[in-house]
Amino acid sequence: MLLKSKQDYSSAAGDPNQKYLASQGITLTNYFATTHPSEPNYCAVVAGDNFGMENDDFHAIPSNVSTVVDLLDTKGISWAEYQEDLPYPGFQGFNYSNQVTFANDYVRKHDPLILFDTVTLNATRLELIKNFTSFKDDLQKQQLPQWAFVTPNMTDDGHDTNVTFASKWERSWIAPLLNNSYFMENTLVLLTFDENESTKTKPNKVFAILLGGAVPDSLKGTTDDTFYNHYSAISSVSVNWGLPSLGRWDCNANVFKIVANKTGYVNYDVDTTHLFFNESYPGPLSDTKYIPVWPAPDTSAKCAAGLGVLPAVVSTWSQSTPTYNYTNPYPYDAADGINTAGSATRPSSNSTSASASASSPTATSSSTASATSSSASAASSSSAASPFTTISTSLLGFLTGLAAFII
Repeated sequence: MLLKSKQDYSSAAGDPNQKYLASQGITLTNYFATTHPSEPNYCAVVAGDNFGMENDDFHAIPSNVSTVVDLLDTKGISWAEYQEDLPYPGFQGFNYSNQVTFANDYVRKHDPLILFDTVTLNATRLELIKNFTSFKDDLQKQQLPQWAFVTPNMTDDGHDTNVTFASKWERSWIAPLLNNSYFMENTLVLLTFDENESTKTKPNKVFAILLGGAVPDSLKGTTDDTFYNHYSAISSVSVNWGLPSLGRWDCNANVFKIVANKTGYVNYDVDTTHLFFNESYPGPLSDTKYIPVWPAPDTSAKCAAGLGVLPAVVSTWSQSTPTYNYTNPYPYDAADGINTAGSATRPSSNSTSASASASSPTATSSSTASATSSSASAASSSSAASPFTTISTSLLGFLTGLAAFII
C-alpha cells in the first residue's frame, strides 16, 4: 500500500500520471481517510483505530495494542516496511533530514509500524522496518515479503511539493515494477493518499487505485464505487488470507471487491451523504480531547473473515466492554456526535438485508449491535461453507504522502 500526502480527490484524479496509473488498474472512487492530519491515518491503516489521535506527535503505543503484523504472523505471512531515506533499519527517531539540504526526508509520522511497542520492543520485527535500498536488494534477490508498506520521503510523497511532483515520482517508481514478472505475480498494489486537504468543509475522500498482477486485463481502466476506508486494507488482508481480526474498525470494514468476489464476501452499501470523517473522537492520543483510557476492542465479534478476533487480543481485552460499535462498517462515535448521520445496508444471499445505523444515541445500542451482529454471522456461515480462495499471495500498498504499503 502506498500512501501519499494530503491532496484533494479532484486534484489527484485530474493529474495525467495518476490517470495513467488508473488505466493500469481499478480506481476506487469512494475511498475515505479516517481523520486529520497525517499520522492518525498511518496508525489506522495498521491498527484498525487511531485512538483519538489528531496530531503528528511522537507516539509509542503500548504492547497491549495489536496490529496487522500480529495477524500476519499467525500464518507466518512475511512482511516488511520500506521507508525512503530511513538512515538504517529500525531507526526510531522523529525525523531524518537530507544531509545536504537539511530538508525533511524520512519522518516518523509517516511510518506506521514504528509507532507500536509490539514492533519496536522486538528486535526481529524492528529489523523489518527497512529503507528503499533494502527494497531494491530484496527485489533483485526475489525476496520481497508477502505484505509490505512503502513510504516515499517528504518530497516524493507530495507533502513538501505538490500532487504533480508526487504523481510523476510515483509513476516513475511503480512503472518498472509493473513490467517485472516476479513482482507482478499474483500481487495487488494499493496506491492512495493519507488524507485530503480539507479539514471540516467537505468529506475526507481520497484518490485510490488498485493495480498489479492480481488485476485481470478486463478490469484495467475500470472503477469501483464501493465505500472503503483505510481500515479496508486490514479487512481485505484478513479475508484474503483467512486471518482473524483486530476487533476494531477493521472488523467489518468493506473488503476490496476484487478480493470479496473471489472469497464470497458481501460488502455493505454505505450512504456517505452526511459522512465526513474529518474528526477524531476523544482518546489517549488526543491533544484536545484527551482521556487516559485506551478503547477496548470487541473480542466476541466474528468480523469479515468469519474467524473472530486475534487470540492475543481476546486474552488481553476480553474482560472489557467494547468502547465503540466496532462491528459497524465505518467508524463513528455516538457519544460525541462524530460521523453519526450515516447508514449501511448489507445485501444477503437470501435477498433480505441487514442494516446498520450510526444515528443511535449510544455506540452499543441494541438495534445497531443486533443488525451488524447478524451480518457478521452470515459472513461466518458463508466462509465455513466454502474455503478461502486466496486472490493474492502478496499485497503491496502505497499511500503517497502517507506511505507505500505492500499487501
